[in-house]
Amino acid sequence: MGDYMNDPGWQFLRQSQEALLAATTKKYDAKKNIWIADPEEGFISAEIKSTKGDIHTVVTSKGAEKTIKKDDIQQMNPPKFEKTEDMANLTFLNDASVLNNLRQRYYSMMIYTYSGLFCVVINPYKRLPIYTESVCKMYIGKRRTEMPPHLFAVSDEAYRNMVNDHENQSMLITGESGAGKTENTKKVISYFAIVGASQQKKKDAKDSLEEQIVRTNPVLEAFGNAKTVRNNNSSRFGKFIRIHFNHGGKLAGGDIEHCKFYLFFG
Repeated sequence: MGDYMNDPGWQFLRQSQEALLAATTKKYDAKKNIWIADPEEGFISAEIKSTKGDIHTVVTSKGAEKTIKKDDIQQMNPPKFEKTEDMANLTFLNDASVLNNLRQRYYSMMIYTYSGLFCVVINPYKRLPIYTESVCKMYIGKRRTEMPPHLFAVSDEAYRNMVNDHENQSMLITGESGAGKTENTKKVISYFAIVGASQQKKKDAKDSLEEQIVRTNPVLEAFGNAKTVRNNNSSRFGKFIRIHFNHGGKLAGGDIEHCKFYLFFG
């Protein structure tokens, strides 16, 4: 683990022990600390000052005093769950807690977060050093629970299940325009190109199957793209990408199918 922490990308994958310790020392009262709806931020924290029947008088994190119905508050998780890597572990899995956890991790540029079987990704719209070959090698052969959330962990789990169970595996990458679907697909392809690379040494690396598959990245951009408000290169098609492996788990080829999305407005 010490070697991992020296990698430039580690700070974007897992929070430090110092940050974890600082979170646990925050003032918290399970009966008083709550979330309430806010028109600007979605939800903000508040503290219950008094209660009369089903009506609470609260003071928000913005300093305002409000009265709010009991049914309109959401419970807050203990500070030890701050920036948790898997939101399935939260004591209270409500809208406010999920949003806050994702927001706080995003503020620290930890863009990957698990929610049970799913991996939630928030597009940082900047390049982070978390897709390097050194980071890739961190995840090869590791259980998902051993490492911080990452697309590589999901990819490796699919690869190991394929090798061990001898069954096809699927990964679904979905999200709104500009969410980063194409970019994450490229990273999956690159990961499989490394983990499933042939052991044979080639005189010209550019002629290797691994390099050919990675060079298909521009092809992903070529299927019916259009400009949208948040994305200059938004795909109008769904892509079904097959990557073929031999019985030894080495790359054997790949192909792409696509289907058109039809949008209906009523």
